[in-house]
Amino acid sequence: MKIAEKTLNCVKSITAQAITEAKSGHLGASLGMSAFMLALFKNHYNFDVSDTDFMGRDRLVLSAGHACPVYYTLLNLFGFDVSLQDLKDMRKLGSKTPGHPEYKVTDGIETTTGPLGQGVANAVGMAIAEAHLAERFNAIGFPIINNHTYCVVGDGDLMEGVAMEAVSLAGNLNLNKLILLYDSNDVTMEGNINQSNRENIAKKFKAMGWNVIKVKNGNSFNASSRAIAKAKKSARPTLVIFKTTIGIGTDKEGTSAVHAGVLNEQELKAFNKKLGVSENFFVPNDVRDWCMASARKGKLEHEKWNQQLAIYANSNPELYRQFTNYFDRKKIDYERLVRSAYKYEGMSGRDLNKVILNEIAEKYLQMIGGSADVVSSTRAFIENGGYFSSANRRGRNIHFGVREHAMAGICNGIALYEDYIPFCSTLFAFSNYMLPSIRLSAMMKLSVIYFFTHDSILIGEDGPTHQPIEQIAQLRAIEGLTVFRPSDASELLACYQYALSNAGPIAIILAKNQMEAVEGKFKGALSGGYILKSGKKEPKVTIIASGTEVALALKVQQELEKKVATTVVSMPCTQIFDKQSPAYKSKVLSGSLKVAIEASNDSIWHKYIGENGLFVGVNDYQGSGNGEKIYKEAGFDAKAIARTILRKLGK
Repeated sequence: MKIAEKTLNCVKSITAQAITEAKSGHLGASLGMSAFMLALFKNHYNFDVSDTDFMGRDRLVLSAGHACPVYYTLLNLFGFDVSLQDLKDMRKLGSKTPGHPEYKVTDGIETTTGPLGQGVANAVGMAIAEAHLAERFNAIGFPIINNHTYCVVGDGDLMEGVAMEAVSLAGNLNLNKLILLYDSNDVTMEGNINQSNRENIAKKFKAMGWNVIKVKNGNSFNASSRAIAKAKKSARPTLVIFKTTIGIGTDKEGTSAVHAGVLNEQELKAFNKKLGVSENFFVPNDVRDWCMASARKGKLEHEKWNQQLAIYANSNPELYRQFTNYFDRKKIDYERLVRSAYKYEGMSGRDLNKVILNEIAEKYLQMIGGSADVVSSTRAFIENGGYFSSANRRGRNIHFGVREHAMAGICNGIALYEDYIPFCSTLFAFSNYMLPSIRLSAMMKLSVIYFFTHDSILIGEDGPTHQPIEQIAQLRAIEGLTVFRPSDASELLACYQYALSNAGPIAIILAKNQMEAVEGKFKGALSGGYILKSGKKEPKVTIIASGTEVALALKVQQELEKKVATTVVSMPCTQIFDKQSPAYKSKVLSGSLKVAIEASNDSIWHKYIGENGLFVGVNDYQGSGNGEKIYKEAGFDAKAIARTILRKLGK
């Protein structure tokens, strides 16, 4: 038996063994894609197991994350820090081999996948980052940035909208270092793919500017390797279609029954016999040596890269200096910016953000991003940054098109490639489209900045479809996402300091309308919530507000001040405030009656105001009309709120 065939049989057997040991998993795709995955690892994938983060490595994304058992098996065989015991522990709590790939949990895993299609968008983001960095720093004879991004997908991935949005953009941008490896087995969990999908994938990809290669026998190691080699030479992004058999070698091969199938002990024994395997969780020496030869080659490639980088440093000292400093987190004099914040009075939140974004981006060259075709509305744009395109790889602004979901997933990929700080923007009401990708940003603690404009029902005329009500509650509910709703320039600057000083994504909610001057406090905002204005006496009423409603809260205080002592608290970020000491929180929220004002229906405010508190929010979708009128009729009127508070106090 040839060593390639013997190794492939070993891969299939250990993969099946791990699933049987776990008593759950996805056997079908894991077996079906084993041949082309092995070919990729053996002959094409550039990696170094001694330094899995070195910049010159290829990126490999398993978008079909449910097929991770075969991925884990290959990581073990090729020398990554995944032991046979880890394979035995697959899907067990606390193991390095969870039920779907998780970033920073398993050695060699580039991104968390499982929600289908997400990995495709991540891969597109990685390919954008590679092209952008290569254009900026490669010199003649020194292609120091020159890696491929491989993405393994299945039928389900290519049904998801997020994947096809990203694929369309990748074709338009001609990301030729991007290769999708398509496990085309025509079977989904519910049966044959033709029950839900009859489109011609090859023609669809070609229409979007992709090169397409078909492999009739995708279960052949040699045929698969030849196809990948051909894809690497393409001048366009490439889709390699491997026609495979799901669950190949099992009694249920080719059927949906094997999708999440698990072989019992008797079935596993029969399966191993077919493969010529007699011992579980055992790797023959010749198989291990054959695989480790590729690992040794990868280490040599890394050493060559280091040598090339050293010569590059001597030949291009200024470019090398820029390269080594590119991802540094620069020091920003926020105090200086705060002192000049008065200049921004009278601006809308989105216009204010445009000014500050450009001040920051001038120093943070690793900031890159764009909008979902609404930059004229969101104003999230780097002046003089140019647009990233097939003709201009240096561009720092990206035309994402009307593709909110892919935009967020692509930004995750850019952040994953290296220490970029990607940003993306759209109208706040459309953040709903992006929630799965935002959730993954939070899980992976990626430095992605989300700008959401057109906050509040004040936007008016566009009607209820564009008026965000429940969106902020949805975002605040995502663990690991920090949500800011600033009321002025000082608080917005605090958002930036927090974003650039801490790991994890941040969502900044910005008003379309002109923001009234409230004289917010920069340092107070860094605590999440603070006393903005206190009365002359110990407060009986404490009004808590965020964003646009802070100015309204100050007006309510003016209405009340002659009758009852009132303090106004600005709370731009509930998550940061919750992390403060009990003493600090008690001092800020000191009044006997607590009132929260926010143009949302977020029930989070009840934990601050208590059972006897008062929440002035939005309880229904509003109509289309003048924003100020809608705002007032919804109850956001200083005099009306003051009267309600006095009634609550029995006055």
